[in-house]
Amino acid sequence: MGVQLATHQPCPDCGSSDALAVYEGNDGKSYSKCFSSGCKASRSFSGKKTTVKETSKPFVFNKIEGVTKTITGRNLNRVTTSFFGVVEHEGSYCFPYHDDEGNIVAYKRRSIEGKKFWTEGQWTQGKLFGQSLFPMGQKTITICEGEFDAMSAFQMMGSNTNNYASVSVRNGAGSALNDCKQNYEYLDSFDTIYVCFDSDKQGQEAAKQVAELFGSKVKVFKAEPELKDASDYLQKNLTDRFNKAWWKSERFVPDGIIDGSTLWDEVNKPIEKSLVNYPYTGLNNLTYGIRPQELVLCTAGSGLGKSQFMRELVYHILQNTEDNIGLMFLEESVRNTARSMMSLRANKLLHLPSTESTQEELRDAFDATLGTGRLFLLDHFGSSEVDRIVSRVRYMAKALDCKYIFLDHVSIVVSSQEHGDERKNLDSIMTKLRELVQETGICLFAVSHLKRPEGKGHEEGAVTSMSQLRGSAILGQVPNIILGLERNGQAENEEDRHTTRVRVLKNRFCGMTGPACNLLYNRDTGRMTEKFDEDAL
Repeated sequence: MGVQLATHQPCPDCGSSDALAVYEGNDGKSYSKCFSSGCKASRSFSGKKTTVKETSKPFVFNKIEGVTKTITGRNLNRVTTSFFGVVEHEGSYCFPYHDDEGNIVAYKRRSIEGKKFWTEGQWTQGKLFGQSLFPMGQKTITICEGEFDAMSAFQMMGSNTNNYASVSVRNGAGSALNDCKQNYEYLDSFDTIYVCFDSDKQGQEAAKQVAELFGSKVKVFKAEPELKDASDYLQKNLTDRFNKAWWKSERFVPDGIIDGSTLWDEVNKPIEKSLVNYPYTGLNNLTYGIRPQELVLCTAGSGLGKSQFMRELVYHILQNTEDNIGLMFLEESVRNTARSMMSLRANKLLHLPSTESTQEELRDAFDATLGTGRLFLLDHFGSSEVDRIVSRVRYMAKALDCKYIFLDHVSIVVSSQEHGDERKNLDSIMTKLRELVQETGICLFAVSHLKRPEGKGHEEGAVTSMSQLRGSAILGQVPNIILGLERNGQAENEEDRHTTRVRVLKNRFCGMTGPACNLLYNRDTGRMTEKFDEDAL
């Protein structure tokens, strides 16, 4: 039976932070076993296995009395191994880890043959490998991903002095960020921190995380192609090249920070023109047309012509570009959407049963709209889950090459969700749509409802405002442009009842807002045409 010596140790095999136990076998040797689910780490330090017996016997750490040698396979000389206190013992390299007082509290052991790791001692109390050797507050420190790397960097930088501190995190890239956080005060005391991690994806991601922790005092080492780490340089006798690369390490700059002096080529490009104008002069005068990577939100009260306004934009784009267009009109069937689009060509309300039309008229209207092969409609089958809608937008943009996509309306997507509150769901879909616009370069038109204002309602011609957007503040934050529609559906004058004012509520492109144009709806043709009445504006 074995006697337990230490518990809650990190496992080098599965990455668990506290599942490894160390115990003494009946033969007097030390053993370790991981109790994490699925982990098979169970090894003795002499190659044997044994059982564990729970006990309250306190852990007593015994310093390993091994032999300090040159590690020929790594080109590490005895001066370096002796300086770091690395010894060979029972077929393994033993790397000492110290506490705050400089006492050895644990060893990481690595088999000389193969690549097996295990630990002895009070592992959780150990600091960075090599930390006890270098006082705080020096000019530079190099953080490496492994013990061999730290020793290699130190040796190549000049092991005859302690001016170039070199340390290693405890368990490679996986522990790098946490180890650096735990030793933040020590590392931050150095003027410059060099992060010298492996050149693989995992190592570079860890390097970025550590660099972001310390900010501008970090320089990130970039290994040459075909070279992985500091140990690789030393093994291949490339000390001069390592030192050159170390000195050329670039100051870390967080994502999104750009040196303005590098932007000449970008600012020297011609200003990107709009893809296509709006069909209404007044609206163009304020917006300068429709551009890629824009999210345009159209809002109004219920029954005030948002959908018809969207269809007018679709038809205009269809006539004036060669681009594909995606349609998601969620409050109506595909058939009704199709008929409504054909109506714009025919100048007849083809979606109404009372409208008479010939086969020739229907065919012409179809060929000029749906028959172009450039309109793609979503048959939503009564389902409008957020993720499904977002995935269909992405498909239209990437697979069908739609440059413009119309979603009518966002509110119905959110209200259809079975779980979660409306505000969070609205935040989710608007954020995802914004990301899609940036990712794909499309122009996305989305429709949203307004809250009922105090006093006169929107159906009576109340002025729209961003404060009336219903559901979440994100509706006002995410879009590039917000258009509000206003109409007094209760006006005594028939023309006034059918006149819609378009108001620009937000304009990130140029900042111009306010009343844009008045649109008159024709009950016979179903078209919205611009009224050029300056007094009405």
